[in-house]
Amino acid sequence: MPVLRDRIPRRGFFLGLALLAALSGCSSTDTFEQPVPVPEIEASVEFERVWSMSVGDGHDGDFLYLAPLVTGDLIYAASADGELYAVATETGEVAWESEFEDRIFSGLGGDGQNLYLTTENADLVALSREDGSEVWRTSLPTEVLSSPQSNGSLVVAQTTDGKVLGFSATDGEKLWQYDGSVPVLSMRAAAAPLVGGDVVIASFASGKLIALTAASGQPMWQYEVGQPQGRTELERLVDVTGQPLVIETAVMVVGYQGKLALVDIRTGQEIWSRKASSLYSPMIGGGQIYLAAADGEIIALRGSDRREVWTQDRLAWRQLTQPMVYEDYLVVGDFEGYLHALDREDGSLVGQREFDDEGIRVPAQRLANGNLLVFGNSGKMAVFQVKPQD
Repeated sequence: MPVLRDRIPRRGFFLGLALLAALSGCSSTDTFEQPVPVPEIEASVEFERVWSMSVGDGHDGDFLYLAPLVTGDLIYAASADGELYAVATETGEVAWESEFEDRIFSGLGGDGQNLYLTTENADLVALSREDGSEVWRTSLPTEVLSSPQSNGSLVVAQTTDGKVLGFSATDGEKLWQYDGSVPVLSMRAAAAPLVGGDVVIASFASGKLIALTAASGQPMWQYEVGQPQGRTELERLVDVTGQPLVIETAVMVVGYQGKLALVDIRTGQEIWSRKASSLYSPMIGGGQIYLAAADGEIIALRGSDRREVWTQDRLAWRQLTQPMVYEDYLVVGDFEGYLHALDREDGSLVGQREFDDEGIRVPAQRLANGNLLVFGNSGKMAVFQVKPQD
């Protein structure tokens, strides 16, 4: 289950993981269950490793989401203890590595010139893509868990207390700030903002999706993904923690105890919606929508009418990552560090591999060459191909 945070004004405040894991499964619609054991399957596909390496101590025991940044020929990766790497996508050869003096709190964002990250002390830092050297840094009001995002001229960071801030990509000058509202209790996770040329779209723990002008941070529209219901703060959780998925002139978004919806990116008008509860963005492939529900079910929906095609419940409550489409398969990771491959046609479990005994929290990423990049909580990073067994 995801870790929760409450609004105590203290940076880096962590609540007890075991207690919160139990609490976070409780809601007005879900009953907390223990994660099912790793299912025994008859595997027909395998995860064939192309290359692997270690990125420092990974999340180093903290509840972070240090997703690597993939940019064509290079993968940029960071660990909480300050190790930075630029790695060749094809071979895993290290192009450069750097020791960062601060503790890192967010995954990497980037543009054509710089990489961007945030620190435990709530600094936004720009680094050179050439060698990882520091270009500029600026202070933030409080901690940021999601990766800063940039359109090349504007860098946007979203704090855990609901502030969205825009900075100049050139020198870090603060350009604007939007103050969103957040509930007393929320998940210890946050969606990275979407940053386009004219619009910034931010997701909030209040269940709101809000579009801001990139030039000034002024609100353009807002959409309610989830509406708090119930008497307790736990029942009223409606966090949107997955980055919205852009589909031409619309965005697809899902919330915890909320809904899955397609929204017009220009106006915020709902195109369609259906009830759903998830902490990760949906995935699209072959005309279908794939969703890892908060209770561990994986659901395939027909894109044309959102009717269920299949549901896989053999990974219940295993804290699954966002599904990733790989050819005829769907790949998810879980809290015990297993990778699972599902047949996209019927959702059956067809492959399995233990990857990182500290767990997998960051969703797998598809590389330009078609391979699969996986980053584990301990800092293990590897590229796989998913193939039928010989």
